Amino acid sequence: MRKQYRAQGLVATELAADPLRQFAHWFADAAAGGIDEPNAMVLSTADAQGRPSSRTVLLKSFDDRGFVFFTNYGSRKGTELTENPHASLLFPWHPIARQVIVDGGVTRVGEDETERYFRSRPHGSQLGAWASAQSTVIGSREELERRYAELVARYPEGGEPVPVPRFWGGYRVQPETIEFWQGRENRLHDRLRYRSAPEAPTGWTVERLSP
Repeated sequence: MRKQYRAQGLVATELAADPLRQFAHWFADAAAGGIDEPNAMVLSTADAQGRPSSRTVLLKSFDDRGFVFFTNYGSRKGTELTENPHASLLFPWHPIARQVIVDGGVTRVGEDETERYFRSRPHGSQLGAWASAQSTVIGSREELERRYAELVARYPEGGEPVPVPRFWGGYRVQPETIEFWQGRENRLHDRLRYRSAPEAPTGWTVERLSP
């Protein structure tokens, strides 16, 4: 299966001065292009021995500090980020022949930021964070649904607020490199990568990579 990309090229002189602004432009393009959940991203982590794992998560915010997502701290990704606090993000915007790849260190966001986001979640999602011991082996679907039903009875919607789980919260990927990939004809794709460079006027340098 093969598709010929005929997209307009990507020129370094047309990029924004910093990668977060460039990402904001492309993110808006992805949303306007009708892509379902343009904030869906593949998160890759590795354990202390360097063995990788990947999964799709949702980007919940981004700014000059980095890219934020939320999860169970005891999940596989949470455990790996404790052992090896580095990650890679991939935004696969295939319908518009674009990808963005972010590599960098990872830190937990503050408790206040986690609580603000948790309170913004639908009631059912708040209960789901409590019901699932993410990444652990479970005996059956019925067991999971029983836990959830118990929580519904304990915290009915409109009643007592659901407490924020101590084992759940946000992570921020602080970019060291951000690559913008634009599909081109004959597999001669454009790949422009911002690399952190504190000595540079903007704090970043831009490199063109071979496709």
